[in-house]
Amino acid sequence: MAAIFVDRAVLHAAGGNGGNGCASVRREKFKPLGGPDGGDGGRGGDVILVVDPSVTTLLDVHRHPHQRAGSGKPGQGSMRSGAEGGDLVVAVPDGTVVRDSETGEFLADLVGAGTRFVLAKGGRGGLGNAALASSRRKAPGFALLGEPGEAVEATLELKTVADVALIGFPNAGKSSLIAAMSAAKPKIADYPFTTLVPNLGVVEAGEVTFTVADVPGLVPGASSGRGLGLEFLRHIERCSVLVHVVDCATVEPGRDPLSDLETIEAELEAYDELVAGGLSGRPRIIALNKIDVPDARELADMVRGEVGERLGAPVFEISAASRTGLRDLGFAMAERVTQWRASLPAAEPTRIVLRPAAVRDEGFSVEPVGEQAYVVTGDRPRRWVHQTDFSNDEAVGYLADRLARLGVEDALAGLGAKAGAEVTIGDVTFDWVPTLAMRGSAAHGGRGTDERLEDHHRPRAEDRKASRRARRSAYDTDVEGLPDDPFAGDHPDDDHMGECRAPRADGS
Repeated sequence: MAAIFVDRAVLHAAGGNGGNGCASVRREKFKPLGGPDGGDGGRGGDVILVVDPSVTTLLDVHRHPHQRAGSGKPGQGSMRSGAEGGDLVVAVPDGTVVRDSETGEFLADLVGAGTRFVLAKGGRGGLGNAALASSRRKAPGFALLGEPGEAVEATLELKTVADVALIGFPNAGKSSLIAAMSAAKPKIADYPFTTLVPNLGVVEAGEVTFTVADVPGLVPGASSGRGLGLEFLRHIERCSVLVHVVDCATVEPGRDPLSDLETIEAELEAYDELVAGGLSGRPRIIALNKIDVPDARELADMVRGEVGERLGAPVFEISAASRTGLRDLGFAMAERVTQWRASLPAAEPTRIVLRPAAVRDEGFSVEPVGEQAYVVTGDRPRRWVHQTDFSNDEAVGYLADRLARLGVEDALAGLGAKAGAEVTIGDVTFDWVPTLAMRGSAAHGGRGTDERLEDHHRPRAEDRKASRRARRSAYDTDVEGLPDDPFAGDHPDDDHMGECRAPRADGS
């Protein structure tokens, strides 16, 4: 059974979800107030594309288009953090181009063994209540949820990495040529489109070693999708030298070496205009093939000079069947490849680029989408909403604290939002409660003082202090107004009691 070649595949990648944080309180004998000890959730795994030289097609991705990394484990009590999710490594061939399927945005060009690209990042684990404790919230009764992993739909395209590309009409003898010059064993037959997939062969010419790619035959209209040309023209983009293999023994009406070359060159120019592949400036070599046929040799001798002048390229008369002229052609290829390699800039090691966020970046924006309806966008608000357990009132109050400190409430108030306005963050929509207006202040209070979580049956600390000061002031005023004899005038017969006095503290 012949091997299946796949050079384009769609990959649905999803990073692992982060583990939830744990809300736990330390419980130990003789230590009733042990404090919070909930651990953090583990980070979700990433989906990573890695160039593997042993992989030659995207067949495995085509057969398994849905890939998900491992999720992080939830945190536990006693300050135990959850385990991190395992990364998922997807092996891809050298020369794979990654694009976003929805927008077509270029994401990565994976060239070179071991090159890595993180396609989908895993979600961060949620913090446990031990990490959320502060001087104001000493024992949080909640923890943060883990973030969901990033989901990406990417299109992978393979562009063959080779030094020389053999191009020409079907049955021009490209497969026979690569089989004669290298150890490659492509399928060879006498019918058109025998070659359905690119074949690679390694050629040695003196001290120069280079790779040759046999590209499937091109036909008029290939750049617009006719035949197999559009699917495989991209495999020529990475090649430094283009070799026109011309069939001088063809018996098809209307075809000759000059018209074949003009047709192929026109398709290359059209493809350049379509994708800016840069094929027009690549060095050319012309190989007039099948001169082992007498009529073909005569035709090659007739058109050799004119063909070379039109393209300004060296011309070689060869026969892949009898191996005539292959040595000279091989050294000419090696010379062009050496010149191309010398013209390239020196290779530099891959640099890690850090792009920290701006220090004063607010990180969000608020846009009205209707009457008293607003949408808040931004990475931090969206992430905070995902981390919030909306079944826990204290967790909701903590989210309100974070949004207020970020400035979301100020922005809503500035846009004229009123109590009850619909506010959407991510996939969550809620009615806005203007806590700033309730407090009558432009500054939000500290943690644990959110009025939505207050127990109104119990006075606040500030109210209790004010009441205590009022009682003390009233007591001091009463004491100053008392007479020397606190019992004077309390009895109707006080005037007849003579020297009767109140008992002293020592009982006398």
